[in-house]
Amino acid sequence: MDGFQTILKFFMNRKTAIGYSFMALLTVGGERVFSLVAFRCPCSNENFRYGLVFLFAPAFVLLVIGYFLNSKTWKLFTGCWVNPRKIFPKGNICHFFYVFGRITLNALVAPVMWLSVALLNGTFYECAMSGLKNPAYLHAVCHSKSDKCFEELHKVACGKSTMSFPESEELKLTLQAQSQILSWCVIVTTALLSLLTTCCASCQSKVSHLQLKFWRTYVEKEKEQLEQIFQLYATKLSERNLKSFFENTEPEAVPLPAFQAWEDASQLYSFNSGEQHYSTIHRLVEKGQKEIGEERETVLDFVDRREIP
Repeated sequence: MDGFQTILKFFMNRKTAIGYSFMALLTVGGERVFSLVAFRCPCSNENFRYGLVFLFAPAFVLLVIGYFLNSKTWKLFTGCWVNPRKIFPKGNICHFFYVFGRITLNALVAPVMWLSVALLNGTFYECAMSGLKNPAYLHAVCHSKSDKCFEELHKVACGKSTMSFPESEELKLTLQAQSQILSWCVIVTTALLSLLTTCCASCQSKVSHLQLKFWRTYVEKEKEQLEQIFQLYATKLSERNLKSFFENTEPEAVPLPAFQAWEDASQLYSFNSGEQHYSTIHRLVEKGQKEIGEERETVLDFVDRREIP
């Protein structure tokens, strides 16, 4: 039993890394399925558009899914039509762009993985760039090649060119090499930006490393218990209502938060160095609903620099 708990604790402590690894495997598998099953390069003037669609359309879909699956997206936008001040608080118009930028960084993980894998494989890029009719690009690719290269480059991707086999194979390898170089540029750039973003966030932290670890643990535990409380009170309320309906009796009182309390607790938490509150609910409980309604912080907390699973 102790061994099982140790293994479980190991995976729980590394669930973010495991989640990203699982996402990477799904991306690789999805790219292979697209390449083998759905992708058919037309070897015509449509090569460029067709290849770009397969390269960027799945990335855009993954970006949209990333926005949908991020709970902070809905915390930010829910009710913003009724209360625009929610996303553009008084005194800090840039608040929305800061928070939305954080959400976008989390949502970009899957699209960047897709682009990296797709470019590393080279199939989509090879089809797209073989159909590009830019004179400068054609001259660069077909330099020291026969005149047929300028006319039949779009046929190279599917092996229908009348050029000699060595020349056609050399062109395919050139296009694949370009794709892989671009892929590594994307990977290296993303890694450097991630490192710089993390370092900047850590350097600007107003709390110590240990307190930050405690903060993340608290946020995770609060989220887990909040789901359990939702289940408990939703069950109690539904049982009371059904019992009162079928037995035709007066309903018992079930204490629930007020409407404004729900609204205040749904806000994205903002850090205040003068207070030791670790979440919106924590601050709401400590300070009370009235003070929360009067005070709206505009600096996002430091635990939000990394998405808590």
